[in-house]
Amino acid sequence: MEKRSFTDHLRNVDDEALLALFSARPDLITPVPPDIASLAVRATSAPSLARAIDSLNKWQFQVLEACAALDEPLREKDIVAVTEKAALEVIPFLISMGLLYPSDEGLRLPYQLREVIGNEPAGLGPTSMAKLKLSTLNDIPKDAEKVLSHLIWGPPRGSVGDIKNPGPGVAWLLKEKFLVPLDQRTVILPREVAIYLREGKIHKQRFVQPPILKGTKRDEKNRNLAAIANISTVLRWVEELLNFWAQEPADSLRAGGLGVRDLKVAANHLGVDESCTAFIAELAYLSSLIAINADDQIMPSNKFDIWLMQTPAQRWQVIASQWLITSRVSGLVGRAESKNIAALGPELDRVNAARVRSLTLQLLYENSSIAPNKDSFQELFSWRAPLRRNSSLQDELVEWSLREAEWLGITGQGALSKYGAALINSEDLALIDADLPKTVDHILIQSDNTAIAPGPLEHEISGQLAIMADIESRGGATVYRFSEATIRRALDHGKTGEEVSTFLKKISKTPMPQPLEYLIADVAKKHGKLRVGNTSSFIRCEDSALIAQIINDKRLEVLSLRRIAPEVLICDHDATDAMRILREAGYLPAGESSSGLMLAGPRSNRAVTKPRPPRIIGEIESPTEENLISAIRALRTGEKSSHRQTHLRSVASAALGSLPRTTANETLELLTQYIEKAQSLSIGYADNNGSVSHRIIDPLKVSAGSLIARDHATGELQTFRIPRITGVAPL
Repeated sequence: MEKRSFTDHLRNVDDEALLALFSARPDLITPVPPDIASLAVRATSAPSLARAIDSLNKWQFQVLEACAALDEPLREKDIVAVTEKAALEVIPFLISMGLLYPSDEGLRLPYQLREVIGNEPAGLGPTSMAKLKLSTLNDIPKDAEKVLSHLIWGPPRGSVGDIKNPGPGVAWLLKEKFLVPLDQRTVILPREVAIYLREGKIHKQRFVQPPILKGTKRDEKNRNLAAIANISTVLRWVEELLNFWAQEPADSLRAGGLGVRDLKVAANHLGVDESCTAFIAELAYLSSLIAINADDQIMPSNKFDIWLMQTPAQRWQVIASQWLITSRVSGLVGRAESKNIAALGPELDRVNAARVRSLTLQLLYENSSIAPNKDSFQELFSWRAPLRRNSSLQDELVEWSLREAEWLGITGQGALSKYGAALINSEDLALIDADLPKTVDHILIQSDNTAIAPGPLEHEISGQLAIMADIESRGGATVYRFSEATIRRALDHGKTGEEVSTFLKKISKTPMPQPLEYLIADVAKKHGKLRVGNTSSFIRCEDSALIAQIINDKRLEVLSLRRIAPEVLICDHDATDAMRILREAGYLPAGESSSGLMLAGPRSNRAVTKPRPPRIIGEIESPTEENLISAIRALRTGEKSSHRQTHLRSVASAALGSLPRTTANETLELLTQYIEKAQSLSIGYADNNGSVSHRIIDPLKVSAGSLIARDHATGELQTFRIPRITGVAPL
């Protein structure tokens, strides 16, 4: 078969070549094209070519750039002459990617590829229209040589004061056609001149081999110990943040996202910086563990409770797998150049984030025992991905990916851990459950109203203790502090003072100090003495002295309290706001229902609305082998069908010169005959106005004086009245 075009090349390749093409460029089968011609159009479109070029390393791109700089058709020896002998290994790969294709005359580039690469590949200008005597450049004047030194390696354009009165060097070059004027102030260096001055090479430096990654070698045991500690920490961070938002929900900004103030509050609570807090919040958001209520409050979703019931390995897999595929970049939060970007906001998507993250982990996997130096890793990454879109952020994306991989425990001490390798290879992560420190079921209460947990607490104990105390410091051992506010919080959750004391005595290996017992008893005695309900709200208290104190307290003037009975005050504020203001003033109110019952009990504080996981903006996912095989089968079938339709159109076109003419009996006989044969027919058919048109049909059956057939023009089933059929002829 004669091969002239890219479509001809694709029609000639076997299934194995198509499999390699679709594996490297999955966008070509999303969706599967109807035939080879449609596949060729899609493969030579600018967006698809840009994706394919983005997947090349620096040396592969240099070879492709050299091909774009040469005239077609290309010969392998010409490509080697302007690059290196190693280009012979790259050419078959470029052909398999559909970035080069063989024709009868030689190698060619697909349509639009030069436009995607650029009009000046490798800093080379256009081909000269004049005949040049390049040997003259061996005796070039010094002034002209100085001018050319600025243009040899690009860009090939230069400015002159006035093209009619240039300097002696420019004048000589213009005279010899070694410079071409573009306008009154611009000249350009022809491609042939630049290649000659570059000693026959396209690039100044050919990056045939990748740079060697430099860094510190990490012992496997130490990096895995560091990684498992990071995994334990990140799971605790997510749990603590969401438990905190369950008690004190953060407010969502009107434009979406977490405000700066709420981010700082959460960071102070976790004891980490704001960039790390934004990352933790994003992990929860990506995993649908948080949702935004109708009143714009950010709270844990019901999925958070399901997540807490899973094993640590399952919990870690949920958040780590979402981080791998997301297009959201938490590193943008707090960046000087992006002041208006908020955590959980809609502005965090970057199209190449997931690809940068994936390649970062791949390079770490290939050098698993090395904690790379930052500069060395960036250099290797730039060789592997020299032309990523949104390249202005590429270095920062790599840096953030390394930092976040360490936070997650994918790396330990900067080198890939066995848990990260298992995640990359989609292996079982049960080893995390085996390697995590065993949970403990006790604490050590100190005399200064603090308690030490000597390890990770069991989930139930941790949840109960989080209500009764605040975390003061974290690490191998966690320090909790008891205060009046934390004891009141436990009482608000339905605990009594006696139940709090009993629980702490039960789980503590040390005796409960007397000051803590007194604190619990004192807060329990005051709690609920003051009641707040809704009118907008009312405040009720059987202690008239306390009522008088509240009325005269200037800190509560914002409530605009009015006394309607000796033991009852009312205000215009909502009960929740009234309770918050009273607590900030040092009082210990409790909620009351409309029936007079105190509203105290365990509260889950979960979002009512369903979480909306963020959309993923990025490249097309790699198809499975079954998907690839199915796509090739569908493409081959479509190509056969397309070829058959083309043949039928040719036959129909030949038949258009004379419409078939048959009698009524002959028409019925032929229809019956060819329905049994399932053969296409050419018919003449009269419309309502008496005009006869030509139709190509597949007859199916005759019923009630009508023919039911598939019309090739529309591809749909239609009914044809037999008296209107002027004639029938087989195709």
